[in-house]
Amino acid sequence: MCGYLGILSTNEIDQTEAQIANNNLICRGPDSKKDIFSSTSKYNNHLKNFNFSFIFNRLSILDLSEKADQPMYSKKFNTAVMFNGEIFNHAELRKELESEGVQFKTDHSDSEVVLLGLSYKGLSFLDKLIGQFAVFFIDYENMVFHLIRDRLGQKPLFYSVTSENITFGSNLKSIARVSKNKDYNFESIGEYFSLGVVTAPNTIFKNIYKVEPGEIATFNLLEEDLNPTKIKYWNIDELVGNQNFNDEEFLSLLSDAVNIRVNADVDVANFLSGGLDSTSIIKIQEKNNINTNSFSVGYEDSKYDESIWFNKVAKIYNTNHRTKNIGNNFKLDDILNSINIFDEPYADPSTVPSYILSKEISKFFKVAISGDGGDELFGGYTRTLSLLSNRNNIQNIYSKLFYIYPSFLGTGNNLRKYSSDILKAYSSYFEDTKLLNLLGINTETKFNNTLVSSSLSNYKKMQLIEYKLYLSEMMMLKVDRTSMANSLEVRSPFVDHRLIEYMLNHNETHIDPKNSKQILKNLINEDFDSSFLNRKKMGFVFNIEEWIYQNLDLVQDRLINGKIIKSYNSNIVNLLKINKSRMNANRLWKIFFLEEFLDGS
Repeated sequence: MCGYLGILSTNEIDQTEAQIANNNLICRGPDSKKDIFSSTSKYNNHLKNFNFSFIFNRLSILDLSEKADQPMYSKKFNTAVMFNGEIFNHAELRKELESEGVQFKTDHSDSEVVLLGLSYKGLSFLDKLIGQFAVFFIDYENMVFHLIRDRLGQKPLFYSVTSENITFGSNLKSIARVSKNKDYNFESIGEYFSLGVVTAPNTIFKNIYKVEPGEIATFNLLEEDLNPTKIKYWNIDELVGNQNFNDEEFLSLLSDAVNIRVNADVDVANFLSGGLDSTSIIKIQEKNNINTNSFSVGYEDSKYDESIWFNKVAKIYNTNHRTKNIGNNFKLDDILNSINIFDEPYADPSTVPSYILSKEISKFFKVAISGDGGDELFGGYTRTLSLLSNRNNIQNIYSKLFYIYPSFLGTGNNLRKYSSDILKAYSSYFEDTKLLNLLGINTETKFNNTLVSSSLSNYKKMQLIEYKLYLSEMMMLKVDRTSMANSLEVRSPFVDHRLIEYMLNHNETHIDPKNSKQILKNLINEDFDSSFLNRKKMGFVFNIEEWIYQNLDLVQDRLINGKIIKSYNSNIVNLLKINKSRMNANRLWKIFFLEEFLDGS
C-alpha cells in the first residue's frame, strides 16, 4: 500500500478542494486510478468546526478485495485509519484479536488489523507490530488523531500545521503543494550540503516536518493549539546492553524475520547480488523449503560485474532466476528520472542504479526481498571495521592536518578519519564541512555528544549512529523512494526490529574486524568456498565522476539558473573544476540534485 494525503481544516472543504488535493498528490506507485479514494466529511463540536478530506493511493499486496481499500472505518469504535506499509505478523495478531471477540470484515487485510488493534487495544498495540509502516489513526469520539511511523523509518510521514488546517501524508512535495508552503528552511539546506540529506524532524521546507522513526505525533483537535505532542514508543538508545551473544538464538530470529516476509497475494522475488547478505536470506528460504524467485543485475563492464557469484548462488539453491544486464553509461532520462522520483533531497549517487534495478524487477514482481540492513546489523561497513582497530598518537596528529586542508581540493576526511575522537573519525564518512566553507554556510553538524552516550564502547557508538543516521535517514529513504516509484514493495529481513534489539542488547563477541559477518559465513560455508565467502564487497555502481565531467555544461547551467546556489557561492563550479576528482564530482552531484529537486517541487 502506498501514498496518502489528508487535510483537516477549520474551514469548509468541499469535493472540489478534495479533488484539487487529489491532483496535487504525487503517487507512490499506485496500481491504478481505481484505488484512489476521496471523501469529505464534517464534524461539529462546541469549540470548532472540523472538516476532513482523505485521499489514498493503494498498491495492493495483501487482500486485494475492495473491502481492504482505504481510508478504512470502524463504526463500532468510531475510528478510521490510513496505513502505508506492511504488517508481517498480521495473521497472528488477527487471531489474537478474534479470540478476544473483535470481529473483522475483511478476509486477511493487515490494514484492518491495524485499525481494530489500535481501536481495541490502544496505542500499546504498536508494540506488537512487526513491519514497516506509516499510520494515520483518528478517534472521532475524542477528536484525537495520531501520526505514527515505524521504528526504523522505513516508511515516510510528513505533516504541516497552520492556524487553519493540518495537512499530512507520505509525500513531502504533495504536502508543500497542497499547503502552499514552499519557503525553504536554510538550516536544512546547510545540513543537506554537509550530509546529503535532511534529518528528521526537519525537512527542506519551513513549517513542514517529518514524524521521526519510532514516534507518535498526537493532535488533539479540541485544544486551541493544534501542534502535536510527541512520544517515542520505541527508543533505540534504551536498547543497549551487554548480554552474552548466542548464535542459535539470533539465527532463529533471523529465520523468522525472513519467513514472515515472503507471504503475499502476489509473486515475491529476492534481490540477489551474490553477496553474503542476499545469499544468506536465500539459504534460509531453501532450508525452509520456500520456492524462491531471484533477480540480479549484471554489468557489461567486467570490472563491476558479479554474475559469476550470483549465478553460483542461483544454481546451488535452485532458484527461479532472472538476470538483467545493463551498461555502465545510464541514459540521461533515467538519471533525471531517478532524481525526480524523490520527494525530498538525497545526494547518494547509488540512487541511480537502485532506481534502474527497481524498474527492471517491477516488470515481473510487485514484492522484493532485499539484504538491506545487513551491514548495520553485523558491522560490515569498511568504515566500522577500520575504526575498530587501535588508533595511535601519530595518526591523531596526522588528523590535525584536516583543519588546514584546502576546501576546494576535497573533504579532507581522509585525514579526519584518523582522529582519536571516535565521533570525529566516524563523522568523516558522512559530513563535508569543507563544502560548507566553500559555500559560506555556518551550520551545526549532526555529530556531537548528544547523538550517542559517551559511556558506550566505540562499537556501540558506531552501531547507534548507523541506525539513527545512516539506515533510518539515508538507506531507508533510498530504498523506499526508488522502489515505490516503480510500484515495487521492498521487504528487508535484516531491518526487523527484533534482530536489532537483540544485537544492541548483547555483547560484541560476534564482531571480528578481521573476519566480518562470521555468523552469515557459518550459515552458508557448507555451500561455498573461501573465494566466495571472503571476497571484497561491491555495491551497485554509478560512475559519478565520469558522468559529471562529461555533462559539466548541463550541470553548470542548472546551478547557474537554479533557485539556491546563487544565494551562496555561485562560483562553486569553477572552484571544484580546479581538482577534477570523484569527491568533487560527488559535491557537484549533491548541488545538482538539490537544484533539480527544487525545480520540480
